Amino acid sequence: MAIRAFSISKIRTLASSLNKNLITTKPINNSLIPLNPSNLQLDSNKPNNLFFFLKHYHDGRPRGPLWRGKKLIGKEALFVIMGLKRFKDDEEKLQKFIKTHVLRLLKMDMIAVLTELERQEETTLAVKIFEIIQKQDWYEPDVFVYKDLIISLARCKKMDEAMRLWENMRKEELFPDSQSYTEVIRGFLRDGSPGDAMNIYEDMLKSPDPPEELPFRILLKGLLPHPLLRNKVKKDFEELFPEKHAYDPPEEIFGRF
Repeated sequence: MAIRAFSISKIRTLASSLNKNLITTKPINNSLIPLNPSNLQLDSNKPNNLFFFLKHYHDGRPRGPLWRGKKLIGKEALFVIMGLKRFKDDEEKLQKFIKTHVLRLLKMDMIAVLTELERQEETTLAVKIFEIIQKQDWYEPDVFVYKDLIISLARCKKMDEAMRLWENMRKEELFPDSQSYTEVIRGFLRDGSPGDAMNIYEDMLKSPDPPEELPFRILLKGLLPHPLLRNKVKKDFEELFPEKHAYDPPEEIFGRF
């Protein structure tokens, strides 16, 4: 019995000594000794050990999602985006994919798909997704959803589709903000349609929100080859912003204003 008690005491002393040596942190050259998290024991009384472990250990997996936006995109939404882009040139396969995969998406995933397609300038697919969203039971008219899609279309020089959405937005009694007016006016001027740009300008003046300076600046620059239209915009600009100055180019370039 005495021998047995002595052996147990010896084993406990040896285990305690080994445990103490294991939890003592020493500099480790990670290029020579690979760290294995299952064999690494941390001393809870020494917070620096945890920092050392997180800094030197990496399991080889990606550190985060490959696609990031304002919100992380789920696997279902990512799969749908890739499928839509794969079948966008085949209308039959695209419609079949929409029925089997897009319509089953949850609300937030469907909105994430729309936002990501806009970011990637896949505007035709984005319009299709938006039309699907409009048919959902949870859909409510939102001026910001319209705004982002219209701006994306205007920047991609798809003014016909942008104006179709513009008219739908107005039918739902939603009013665009200054940024929407600015991008649509810029899109029409870039497209060589100053008359359409002036129609949007007149609509902007009737908006319940007070106009901002930027749309006027864009019109004053874009209408340089059209003195009559530019003079009208300049007069309104000086009335609304009397403390601002509208630059006029030299007369020999575009004639007298």
